[in-house]
Amino acid sequence: LAAWRAEVRLADGLPAAWEGRDIVVEGVVAGLPREDGRGTRFAFEVGRVVTQGAQVPSRLSLAAYAPPQGEALRVRAGERWRVAVRLKRPRGLRNPHGFDFERWALARDIRATGYLRDRPAPLRLAAHEAGWPWSVHRLRGAIRERLQEGLRGKPYSGVLVALAIGDQDAIPARDWAIFWRTGVGHLVSISGLHVTMLASLAGLVAAFAWRRVPCLVARVPARTGAVVAGLAVAAAYTLLAGYGVPAQRTLAMLVTAGAFSLARRATSPSRVLAAALVAVLAIDPWAVGEPGFWLSFGAVAAILFAVALRPDRPGKFASAVATQAAVTLALWPLLAAWFGEFPLVSPLANAFAIPVVSLAVVPLTLAGVVVPALLAPAHALFAATMVPLGWLAAWPDAVAELPAAPLEATAAAIAGVALLLAPRGMPLRVAGAVLLLPLLLARAPAPPRGEAWLDVLDVGQGLAVVVRTATHALAYDAGPAWGAESDAGQRVVVPHLRAEGVRRLDGLVVSHADDDHAGGAASVAASRRPRWVLASLPAAQARASGVAGATGCRAGQRWEWDGVAFEVLHPPVPSHGDNDGSCVLRVATAAGSMLLAGDIEGAAEAALVASHGARLRATVLLVPHHGSRTSSTPGFLAAVSPARAVISAGWRNRFRQPAGEVLSRYGRLGIPVRRTDLEGALRVRLPAGEGQRVEVLAVATRPRYWREDRVLTTRPPVRGEGPG
Repeated sequence: LAAWRAEVRLADGLPAAWEGRDIVVEGVVAGLPREDGRGTRFAFEVGRVVTQGAQVPSRLSLAAYAPPQGEALRVRAGERWRVAVRLKRPRGLRNPHGFDFERWALARDIRATGYLRDRPAPLRLAAHEAGWPWSVHRLRGAIRERLQEGLRGKPYSGVLVALAIGDQDAIPARDWAIFWRTGVGHLVSISGLHVTMLASLAGLVAAFAWRRVPCLVARVPARTGAVVAGLAVAAAYTLLAGYGVPAQRTLAMLVTAGAFSLARRATSPSRVLAAALVAVLAIDPWAVGEPGFWLSFGAVAAILFAVALRPDRPGKFASAVATQAAVTLALWPLLAAWFGEFPLVSPLANAFAIPVVSLAVVPLTLAGVVVPALLAPAHALFAATMVPLGWLAAWPDAVAELPAAPLEATAAAIAGVALLLAPRGMPLRVAGAVLLLPLLLARAPAPPRGEAWLDVLDVGQGLAVVVRTATHALAYDAGPAWGAESDAGQRVVVPHLRAEGVRRLDGLVVSHADDDHAGGAASVAASRRPRWVLASLPAAQARASGVAGATGCRAGQRWEWDGVAFEVLHPPVPSHGDNDGSCVLRVATAAGSMLLAGDIEGAAEAALVASHGARLRATVLLVPHHGSRTSSTPGFLAAVSPARAVISAGWRNRFRQPAGEVLSRYGRLGIPVRRTDLEGALRVRLPAGEGQRVEVLAVATRPRYWREDRVLTTRPPVRGEGPG
């Protein structure tokens, strides 16, 4: 089933010949549009392709960017539009420990992404598209607007909207940080717990009312009415919430259990869970790629195994404690495998947050859709809950970090958890603790003494390099900022450091002030607390980037870590952050060296040649300015004389970097060029022994059927066309 579904979706793709070209289409806004400071993004179901001969997938992800002076186009769920779009096939960043956007897009049937063009101007054809599922999208949009109006100015309005309809886009990053550090993130989504609670409440109310109507009781048992009412409410809430995996799982379980109840047949909880598993995968085979799938089914399985399947029934308090302990223990290896983190304060936080949110905040919020006066107490209750959650999140050791572990260690830990949760009397039960050790004691590979690994991460159009020696780590730049609450430091660099076992940086170098190099510095500095910072930044931007008090980068600064030499070659005096003031860093071992050149251009290259001459020679060159035609001058390349070159650039970036003439220059000199836009993250390995081979390795090459080889088959967008 999964293979057939994959074949159908992959066939509905955007041909390479239509990438980067203007196409006019008609269709309907599917789902809830998401607004941010840059514009509006929304899913779009294509009904008709107006442009003659164009081939367009049936579902797109589109952005309407705000003009420099004015507001972005306002669209609402369920509206029909005619728009001109420029599309590309889904391509995400490729890093060994990063988010797989291409798999995510395939699972959601998004086969192309793009943005709206101004000509011809977007035209709304209908405000309300009739039929299924547009009516549900329109209802969700109307409820969101009603809640936003009733909660205007409230700090947790985004959370209450998420609890009502599953739209989490308005929850600020600071709140997500608290939810993650305390392990209550599942409570601010449409979790299975919320669906179950509402279904149970609806069933109790229906049974109470049913028994007081004699004619109904005479025809249909109150229990049957309660089951039907509970299932109807669960189905309605699941659809209203966007039909996520946890809600799917819970609805499938409730429908299965309800069917057995209506058929008056007894069954075991494990069979109900298995039937729900089959139902979810039949609907969405790609659910196995979602952390929520494993966490939700794992939590329920742990509860059944630890509590429900035991012959001796504990009391209510003991059962609650056992349930929380079982879920915490069972989810630990899954959280470690997926995220490399585990919130240690989760049992305490969930102990008080679950009853307040599930039994009070969610019902009040849903009732507030009809009676707006109830939104105020719902918000007040959640705000009160956030106070102790904030205290717990502020604890320095609230979250335990683990590096990326082998699959065998995770599997052993899951088996160990199963043994520890087994009933008393199970042979070798204590061996479960031993099986946890491989995951607990896992250590990420590290360079031996005298060797250096330089990971040039794929951050799109920008630069971020992680340099590691045997016991030290340094970040050189941190990639771009993508919005007010998202940047490459948070999304790429910090997860990479976590997976590689780097809990604290020894140093952070911010080469210069451009956003594509410094945009993620604040996130990296806040998460990995570097012991020192070198930066070519104006004082005001240094404060804004979270590196206030940084030392100015200047030639002559040098240090040695684990037998690896580091030296700053440029600028001669601290710079204010322009391209030619970029901090140029040389990393050298006995076998070779790599020159990290930031965004220097021709003038700075000439100055480097004049001041250092032959000392510029390096085995590997990080190509200056992403391969811009204003850099990589012949004199500079002759002085550096690299055996290999690495370019960090974004796929189909609007600057057309690397420039064709620059690539030709490297080709004429016989210098092989490796590119992050084509290969993803690259690791440069500088060995410790003299005469050993310096290697440049692609480290995000795991084959996946949904990924396409990054080969430039069509022209990239020209300057001024906007993001592709």
